[in-house]
Formats: sequence, structure tokens, C-alpha cells
Amino acid sequence: MASQAPAHASAHKSERGFAKVLRRREVLTLSFGAMIGWSWVLMTAHWVQSAGSFGTLIAFAVGGFAITLVGLAYSELVSAMPNAGGEHVYTERALGRNWSFVCTWALLFAYTNVSLFESVALPTAIEYLIPEIRIGTLWNVLGADVDTGFVLVGVVSAALVTYINLIGIRAAAIFQTIATGVIIFSGLVLITGAVSFGSLENVEPWIATPATGILTVLIMVPAMLVGFDVIPQSAEEIDLPHAMIGKLLVISVIVAVLWYVAVSFGVAMALDASERASATMATADAATSVWGYPFAGQLLVLGGIAGIVTSWNAFIVGGSRVLYALGEAGQVPRVFARLHPRWKTPYVGILVIGGLSMLAPLCGRTVLVWLINTSSFGVMLAFLFVSISFVVLRRKEPDMPRPFRVAAGPLVGWGAIILSVALLCAFLPGSPSALVWPYEWGVLLVWSLIGLATWLWYNRKASS
Repeated sequence: MASQAPAHASAHKSERGFAKVLRRREVLTLSFGAMIGWSWVLMTAHWVQSAGSFGTLIAFAVGGFAITLVGLAYSELVSAMPNAGGEHVYTERALGRNWSFVCTWALLFAYTNVSLFESVALPTAIEYLIPEIRIGTLWNVLGADVDTGFVLVGVVSAALVTYINLIGIRAAAIFQTIATGVIIFSGLVLITGAVSFGSLENVEPWIATPATGILTVLIMVPAMLVGFDVIPQSAEEIDLPHAMIGKLLVISVIVAVLWYVAVSFGVAMALDASERASATMATADAATSVWGYPFAGQLLVLGGIAGIVTSWNAFIVGGSRVLYALGEAGQVPRVFARLHPRWKTPYVGILVIGGLSMLAPLCGRTVLVWLINTSSFGVMLAFLFVSISFVVLRRKEPDMPRPFRVAAGPLVGWGAIILSVALLCAFLPGSPSALVWPYEWGVLLVWSLIGLATWLWYNRKASS
């Protein structure tokens, strides 16, 4: 059961031993950095070509509104129950132990998959700056070559991110803040260059033909905004009043939406339609175009690399706290609920996710693309469970202290539920973004069967 007392600046440990060290800046950079990965460098031209410049704004506004409603539900719940494990705590209190496991298992799947994917995405990004990192092919996995240089970069990077998380969330937060600063600086280089030297003539068409291209971009928006939910995972380590935690969560979502829109408009102003169509890395090409120096494009790629690292760092934070919550509930081995005696981190979960990230570069890109595509499904399922828990707890426990209380709660809650269901439908057969059978659905089936076996085993142990 969560403590209802507000957090105080003088507190240094949570009731269970977590170090309470995160302040406003760290909370914002943790959440924002998790949402801003590699796609803002790689995908902007595709968005503008598909939807048009104004159509991209419409898609992100609608998708951002849907995620903001979910974020509001999170904000009220995290202020009322500021415990590590976030979603696990809310759903257990609202829906019971079994549904809580379903929600948390889906979230663990997503967080782990993102962490694994980043260890392959990082060498790919670095290759843009240093082509010489390719040394030679080790083997081929399902059509994807596994390069020795890529493996070395991925493994060393995974070890570094794991170590930073292991020695304390304060170290992870400092690392996150520095990397987020690189993202913001590189993005401002593009935006200021586009405003100064770009052209409004380039942004045409404002809305692409056919206008259904807006839907193509819209279904991608939730995946771009996944990551704000790492705030609830680390709530016990935040040294702020509980109401402020809820406010910062919503602010981080809004800032991320504005970032994606600003970068997309920057690309649209910098490159005309034919240049966008031929761009291999649109944001970098746009920066090079407006400033006239290749270094500007390289700086944008560096910002994209920083985005990979911030996303990776945040999801190891989130995934290890999810495992902590499951371990504490006795639904996975209890060793995951141990905190390091010195660093106050859930070190077993960090080591497991970090270790898997070190192995991931050996598996090739094809398998990991299946994993990352299915991870969005897992996050949206968790969003649905949290939205339902928000509505249930409003009815079940109307007098529960809620330091951050959402106005028009039922309207927000049901809106979040409806939009979560709609976004989940985007993964189903018949949708342009449907998961691929048998590969991606097969990945989900395997994870679900592992989850079912885990649930049956630990439920049996609990009942005996």
C-alpha cells in the first residue's frame, strides 16, 4: 500500500530503501529523453512526405492528445501511490493481483525489447559518422549480417549503460541530463537554421494527397511518445512533492510533442519535396542544407545518437523497477526485489537487462525489429490497464488522497480507455501498421506463454 504523505526535500530514502535524489530537472530529462530516441533524426522526412507539413502537426496533435489523456491518468495515480513499479501498484490496487501481473508482464516485455534494440541501433547510427567501424561479418541471422565491429560497439555500450544504472539512479540521471542537452542543442541547430535560411515554399504541400497519409503518421505517434511512464517506475526515487510528480509527467509529454512538431517543420522548411524524398537521414541532410556545412549534419546525427542513449538509459531504469515490483509481489524470483546495499538500486534486474543487451548484437537486426515492433503493443496494453485502473479507483476509493487530482476525472478516464483501445486496434490485422504474422505475432505468443507459465508457477507457490 502506498504512503499518502507528501514527499519532502529533506527525505533521503524511501520506506524500502531507495535513494530519493531526483529533482525537477532530472525527472524531466529522464522522461523527455526516453521519448526522444532515434526516430526524430531518421523519420521526419517520411512523416512530412506522408502527411504534409501541416498534416504532420495534425497527426502529432491528435496522437499527443490521446497520450496526454493517458498521461493525466498516470499523473493522478503516481501522486497518490508514488511507489517503484508504477503500473504494477496501480493495477493491483484497482484490479487485483492477476490482472496486475498481465499489465506488468506486458510492460516488462516492452522495456526489455527497447533496451535490446538500442544496442543494435547505436552502432548503426555511429556508422553514419564513422563508416570504418565495420570490420567483417561474423554470421548471418535471418538475412541480417552480424558485423564484428557492430558487436564490439554494442557490447561495450551496453556494459557502460548498465554500469551507470548500477551505481545509482543519480549517476543515471546525470548521464541522462548531459545526453539530453546534446539532443536539444543539435535540434536547435536545425530549427534556427531552418527559420533563418529555410523557405516556406518548401513546406508545400501543407496536407499531402491523399489526406489519409495523416493516419499513417498518427498511428506512429504513440510509439514516439512511449517513455513518460518511466516516471512512475522511479517514483520512490523522486524527491519532490507528490503533486509535482504528476504535473511534470504531463509537461514532459507536451514538450515531447512540441519537439517532434518543431523538428518536422524544420525539415520541411529546409528541404523541398524532392530532396525529402531522396534523403537518407532527413534531419541531418536538412541541417547540412541550411547551414552549408557537413558538420551541421554530423551534429544532428550526434544528437540522434544521444537520443538512442537517453532512451536506452531510461528503459533500463524502468525495466529494472518493473522487475523489482514483480519480485516484491512474489510473481518472479524474489531476488529481483533486492536493492544494492551501497548504491540502493535494484541491481539484479539491471544486470539481467544489461546482460541481455550485451547479447543482443549477436542476434542480428531482423529479430530485433520484430521485438521492437511488438513492444509498442505491450506498452499500449499497459496504458489501457492504467486507464481502467484510474476509472475503477475513482469509483472504488473516492476518498483516497490524490495530491494531483485530475479535473473531469470520469471524462478523462473514459477518454483514455477509448483512445487506448483505438490505438491497440492499429496493431490488429487490417490496419496499415498491423503486426506481421507469423513473426511478430509469434514473438508475442512466446512471451505470453512464458508469462502464463510464470503466473501459474508463482500463483501455485503463493497459494501453498
